[in-house]
Amino acid sequence: MSIEFAPFLPWTILAALAIAAALLSALSLWRGIRGAGLRTVALAALLMALANPLLMQEDREQLSTVVPIVVDRSQSQAMAGRQEQTDSALAGLQDRFARFPRIETRIVEVSDDPDTETPSTRLFSALASATSDVPPGRIGGAVFLTDGQIHDLPGVNQELAIDAPMHGLITGQPEEFDRRVQVVRAPRFGIVGEEQEMTLRVFDDGRSTGEVADVTVRMNGEEIATLQAAPGADTPFSFTVPRGGGNVMEFSVAEVPGEVTAVNNRAVHVIDGIRQNLRVLLVSGEPHAGERAWRNLLKSDASVDLVHFTILRPPEKQDGTPINELSLIAFPTRELFVEKIEDFDLIIFDRYTHRNVLPILYYDYIAQYVQNGGALLIAAGPEHAGDNSIAATPLSQILPAEPTGEVHNAGFYPRLSEDGQKHPVTRGLDGAGQEPPAWGRWFRSIDVAAPQGETVMLGDQGRPLLVLNREAEGRVAMLLSDHGWLWARGFEGGGPHVSLYRRIAHWLMKEPDLEEEALTARAIGRTLEATRQTIGDDPGPATITYPSGRSETVPLVEAGPGLYRFERRMEETGLFEVTNGEFSTLVHVGTVDAPEFKAMISTEETLAPYAEKTKGLVTRVSDGENLSLPDILPVRGEVRVQDRNRMVIRLTDETVLRGINTIPLFAGFGGLSILLFAVAAMWWREGR
Repeated sequence: MSIEFAPFLPWTILAALAIAAALLSALSLWRGIRGAGLRTVALAALLMALANPLLMQEDREQLSTVVPIVVDRSQSQAMAGRQEQTDSALAGLQDRFARFPRIETRIVEVSDDPDTETPSTRLFSALASATSDVPPGRIGGAVFLTDGQIHDLPGVNQELAIDAPMHGLITGQPEEFDRRVQVVRAPRFGIVGEEQEMTLRVFDDGRSTGEVADVTVRMNGEEIATLQAAPGADTPFSFTVPRGGGNVMEFSVAEVPGEVTAVNNRAVHVIDGIRQNLRVLLVSGEPHAGERAWRNLLKSDASVDLVHFTILRPPEKQDGTPINELSLIAFPTRELFVEKIEDFDLIIFDRYTHRNVLPILYYDYIAQYVQNGGALLIAAGPEHAGDNSIAATPLSQILPAEPTGEVHNAGFYPRLSEDGQKHPVTRGLDGAGQEPPAWGRWFRSIDVAAPQGETVMLGDQGRPLLVLNREAEGRVAMLLSDHGWLWARGFEGGGPHVSLYRRIAHWLMKEPDLEEEALTARAIGRTLEATRQTIGDDPGPATITYPSGRSETVPLVEAGPGLYRFERRMEETGLFEVTNGEFSTLVHVGTVDAPEFKAMISTEETLAPYAEKTKGLVTRVSDGENLSLPDILPVRGEVRVQDRNRMVIRLTDETVLRGINTIPLFAGFGGLSILLFAVAAMWWREGR
């Protein structure tokens, strides 16, 4: 309650009148004029009436105390029963705070940002945002309902988001333990066939078992090593990149009884294999029109080291020319096919005939080279159907097709077979999508018996034209015509000879993108894309295993001949496993070293310094079996003492002004009566 003035005249005029009244009153009192005192009172009453004093009374309402409850909904909270504990604890907190009408709770749900590839738990940022519209004096405290894995902790000596007690209610179980494996250092690229070095580390969070961990290493799904790793120490590992393109390395440790989760017991690393100077041996049996097509293709690739020999003078040729006058280089058969055969990535026999240039034993060496992982391409011509065909040598044991001895000379359009429309070597060749194909004809093909492997191209009257086959660990391809050069020369518009030849060579050298049966997956931001490549029928649905452990079955939609695919935006981030039948692959969505996956155990240590500084409390919501929430202690004024058993909430003294009541002191009959009384008393006194 207070008194204020609302004068009817400006204050300057009132001041002048007051001075005049004071001088008049002083003169009257000095001269002893009768009634001077009453005259002074009357003048004061008149001046007071002109000043219009008002009695003012404010109508204020007590404001509530705001207490934000920050609820952690990150991925680490979705395991080991923490989500259920969180829901139960939140319901219990709301029930307890409801007993205090002057306390207003704000529930702040904090989950992973769906647009980030580096998920983290940012509770303090969420607290600052939730209280940005609340005056600091109204905040009575804050409650964090979390597992303690928080990644935006401010410095303890920095200014905090609120100046009130901070309390932490920790989910999870006491003395939790978790084992995880992490790739510390690893190359992103590696040369195929060369040794690479990397470092991994096994972590025991919470406590150390003191036991050495067995780490299983897989490369492209095949187990290649088992390592002994001491927890907390760097473990080096040497490996060889087996193939070009993406190579998926998986490191896994066995689950330890009692650990929080096994989802971080695996780690993946993708290394891109780079072929350095592919070595190709091209042996042409004789000069012919198509010889240059293979040579030009291989020479145009800077990454290919080509060794090319053409047999110009077979041993049986006798024309009397002295040896010292010949300009021919001797064919280094032993060096190429015995001493250095393993150095070649691909051997091509282009219209090659067995003419005793190669000893018969050397064909057996070539067969062993293929069976041990090598690659062989036979580009056949009429000689393949003759008596001196290499199919009549020990090489026949690895050839997928045996010639019948017939050569068909007739114009035909090379066509894709049913398998060829699905096979990655021939799928989508330019011009194959119409009938007849939009490319030139060929005019010769070599007849063979029913071949092994996959026949992906057909020739005259549906006879096999291109046959691909796997032989033990190696691969063999047979192109049963020597007229591919017509496409290179542009005959009748030419054809996609470069694409076809290059794909054949890359398939032989086991490029992963050209595998006819494969399951691959990749992450584009938060989107998981999986592709199933097959030359068979519909492979059926795929199964996704999430980092949290749950599984989901998703249909694979046909995206083209032999291609089935699905795309799914993932709410979770981490290591996903995609399976389809006997095929499986791993893919990491989000950043591999995201803070959310570095530690999974619940902990009280992260919030303890902030609770200590603000006189708050940190405790677990469960003792291992039952839910246990601390009591609430409302206090007024500054919180000076930390309560170890109760959550202290500072009640606010702030109010909001709802209205002001004003009462004029000299208004109405009351003011008029006082004024008339003063004037009448003055007249009465002067009249005596």
